[in-house]
Amino acid sequence: MDGGRNRLTGMLPLDDILSVRSEADFRRAAMELFEFQARECAPYREYIALCGIDARRVREPKQIPFMPIGLWRSHRVYCGDGEPEIVFTSSTTGGTEPSRHFMAFEQDYRATFRRAFELFYPGRRSIYALLPNYLQRTGSSLVFMADDLIRRGGGGFYLDDHDALLRDMAADRGGKILLGVSYALWELAERGCVCLENTTVMETGGMKGRREELPKEEFHALLCNAFGVSEIASEYGMAELSSQAYSSGRGIFRTPPWMRVLARDINDPFSRPEPGRSGGLDIIDLANRFSCAFVQTDDVGRVWPEGSLEILGRIDHSVARGCNLLVD
Repeated sequence: MDGGRNRLTGMLPLDDILSVRSEADFRRAAMELFEFQARECAPYREYIALCGIDARRVREPKQIPFMPIGLWRSHRVYCGDGEPEIVFTSSTTGGTEPSRHFMAFEQDYRATFRRAFELFYPGRRSIYALLPNYLQRTGSSLVFMADDLIRRGGGGFYLDDHDALLRDMAADRGGKILLGVSYALWELAERGCVCLENTTVMETGGMKGRREELPKEEFHALLCNAFGVSEIASEYGMAELSSQAYSSGRGIFRTPPWMRVLARDINDPFSRPEPGRSGGLDIIDLANRFSCAFVQTDDVGRVWPEGSLEILGRIDHSVARGCNLLVD
């Protein structure tokens, strides 16, 4: 990193963030981003103050507080007074308000997901997307990403026309990714054994209330048997993030270099369990330049010493406790 600054924003350029490789680079970028967002992002600034933390005394990344993800539903998590170029929203259940992610520059998001995807899946790959519930609403960052990657590499979106999907994939002799929400892949698998050649099957998200939840190992075995593949890949992302983690199989995810995931004690958000022990997941996404890069999620998982992670489920908020002062 050359330490250069964007004259318009006072922030490190996105290219510097996406060029992070060493721990020293990551630390410098994280601290600079924290100093900027603790000053310019009003909900984050207020949350830090209500937790009794003096931002000036935060000297290293492990001291940075993570903001509860619920604030994306109730507050404008955005740095500055200008209007963002694009706003992404989360899917909702039970009539809850969606999260909103205000992104200052649309091209920042494109550059970020393109770089992450190329790191994990280099070379041309067509993407065949089964994302019906995302397509049926507006503001999905996943649909935005898939649409961009399809335009660049080929493939297409399919709602429930499985015949067209399988026909088009059979005609495509190149590398392919079948990207689907879990319940849509299950519905396709129920057609019977469909051998997919030269294809990575990638699931994203859960059953969205459409089907019963199966243990991940059982569900992946079902898909492997139906599609004639040895592993099921996965994508882990959310509306509140600019970056994605990817798993090539067995539920082990890895992040791009500008993204870190840490486990926290579910009942004490400032305590960290030993590596490999389950806990709530905190995420540093340096590409979240103009919202908040330090996200306390509602997901539960394990983080291993080398930085890989497993996603185990969601936190039961009836037992979760923490410094959720702005949420409450």
